[in-house]
Amino acid sequence: MRIAIVGTGYVGLVSAACFAKAGHHVTCVDIDSVKISLLSEGRIPIYEPGLAEVVAERGVRKRLAFTSDAAVAALTCEIIFLAVGTPARRSDGHADLSQVFAAVETLAPSLQSGAVLVTKSTVPVGTGDEIEHLVRNLRPELDFEVASNPEFLRAGRAIEDFVRPDRVVIGAQQQRAADLLVRLYRSVGIERIRILLTDRRSAELIKYAANGFLATKIAFINEVANLCEKVDARIGDVASGIGLDGRIGMHYLQPGPGFGGSCFPKDARALVKMGEDHEAPMRIIETVLASNDARKRAMARKVAGLQGGSLRGKTFALLGLTFKAGTDDMRDAVSIPLAQTLIDAGSLVKAYDPVATDRARGILPARVRYCTSALDAAHGADAIVIATEWDEFRGLDFQQLKARMRTPTIVDLRNLLSETEVRANGFRYVGIGSADRPPSDRPAVAPQPRSWKRRSGLRSQVEEETITAAE
Repeated sequence: MRIAIVGTGYVGLVSAACFAKAGHHVTCVDIDSVKISLLSEGRIPIYEPGLAEVVAERGVRKRLAFTSDAAVAALTCEIIFLAVGTPARRSDGHADLSQVFAAVETLAPSLQSGAVLVTKSTVPVGTGDEIEHLVRNLRPELDFEVASNPEFLRAGRAIEDFVRPDRVVIGAQQQRAADLLVRLYRSVGIERIRILLTDRRSAELIKYAANGFLATKIAFINEVANLCEKVDARIGDVASGIGLDGRIGMHYLQPGPGFGGSCFPKDARALVKMGEDHEAPMRIIETVLASNDARKRAMARKVAGLQGGSLRGKTFALLGLTFKAGTDDMRDAVSIPLAQTLIDAGSLVKAYDPVATDRARGILPARVRYCTSALDAAHGADAIVIATEWDEFRGLDFQQLKARMRTPTIVDLRNLLSETEVRANGFRYVGIGSADRPPSDRPAVAPQPRSWKRRSGLRSQVEEETITAAE
């Protein structure tokens, strides 16, 4: 097939590369001429593991074209995906569809008969109807269809999610468009059983509902982590205890500094606005957003509490700047309010991230000092703050860190490290969802029947540490 993809961000580039790898001819369109020039030279302007390798394959390169002329691309393509940004409007929180409608107006005069316009961008319910109405006004004689195909790609795992998805959602009003898109995804190797066919409006809502639910799980476990810290419980055990319930599951029950990125915050806000517009209030999502905002502010207070409440003259090594590991995306990352708060309070922030330093320079406060390694950032620091769960940080050399720091303290906002190991190396350790004191000072774990342990195959954290030490 001949495919056009308008928008060369995370979703557009990954989709283009994977469709081209499956043998289709793909034209990528973007109004950013600088980005198009980079892509034409084989340079990938975003960080997504595995993407550069797929694009570099000889066969894939031959089937990929890049242009800033959407009208020319539409002349020869039977499927046109819209993968442009739909950020939240600053004025009211609604999804900003200006890029979507601008792309449609540019494409419409060149669409060929039988073309299928597919919204892969996250758009509010009814956007497909508006697109159809817009094209019909511009081209009343044209035979075309509009479908919805929301994306569910996770930053850092987008290639894997595209070729081995939990599901592919296709919302279409006509069977021809549905059949064409099913055939396209089957050619990528996706089993028919993983493809859900539905109407267009339901497909548009599925993406928002999914992200709203996942954001709710994150906010919930973060609030439970707060309670654990107050009552001297262990969030790891609590999360396991509820996550082993098949109705709940372990996914998205890892406590942290709050959710960020390009999807959850803006999609949750848009879902709230849709509820308001249609008199169906989304009270739970409203609370989730408020909880998440409070969570990020609380991280700065957590750090300040370690210094007796005074941050002036202190130095902090901020490790990890992106909203999560595996991406250079810093949208709504906890590092932004955290760095701003620390600097406003008179602290020096020395930051290090494996991939996002260049991107961070235009986002974080100007007074942030950037470092080339975790060890460099730790020099003279009063505390290390781990804000992103990069694997690189799992292998920190504690003795070298300790020798460089003013005060050996680690604030682990991702529960990435072993508390026992960190403390054994002479550090004060503060994680998420547990009391700020050594495990030896906490109440003992009540013994459990041996028969229960055999049936469940589970061990408590204390048992694991004891067994590991013995081995």
